[in-house]
Amino acid sequence: MAKMLIITGPQGSGNHVFSKVFALHEEVYGWKTLLNTYWEGHHHEPFADMWANPELAHDFDWDQSEYYVTSISCPFFRDGVPQVPDYEEFIHTVADYVDIEIVVIGRDQNILEFQQERLRGAHTTPIAQQNFEAYLFEHFDVSFVSQELLYLYKERYLEQLERQLDFPVAFYDPEVEEILREDANRKYIKRANEYWLDFEVQRAMRES
Repeated sequence: MAKMLIITGPQGSGNHVFSKVFALHEEVYGWKTLLNTYWEGHHHEPFADMWANPELAHDFDWDQSEYYVTSISCPFFRDGVPQVPDYEEFIHTVADYVDIEIVVIGRDQNILEFQQERLRGAHTTPIAQQNFEAYLFEHFDVSFVSQELLYLYKERYLEQLERQLDFPVAFYDPEVEEILREDANRKYIKRANEYWLDFEVQRAMRES
């Protein structure tokens, strides 16, 4: 049976960047149009309509590939309204056609809070965590991926994910470097002023 990765995470955790790197592989049916632009709305994601109406899975041509990727944030916006993905209904329906692997994205919790409040007007990570606990963590052996590790180790990290997920990843593609050229965390980082522990650390360095 074919395999589908369901990539999910709190709003702003990295659905777009992970969708890009997974879609790079020629054998993967994923968000290919995202490869031609820096960013586009999630309503362009190839399974967006299926998330709204899982019954569409019965009319989808599942012979197009052996490997599928879909991504959805929690919550996500549809028609301007925040909504929690119906993970149970979506998974129950598509599982007739593909084996499911759940992949949950992590990102620094402080940056998530700043980003969500800046763009969404509210801190929504707790909503995601509650829904992951209520269903995904209870029923699946979830794999975790990290936006920070992706930007830090790039193709090395993607090569490890290919083994971990047993899923093709084009870690060798030169486009990976371009996708990861601008670290999305940088705009949130400012140099700290002198911190009380700095002196002790510097003294330990001199004494060692």
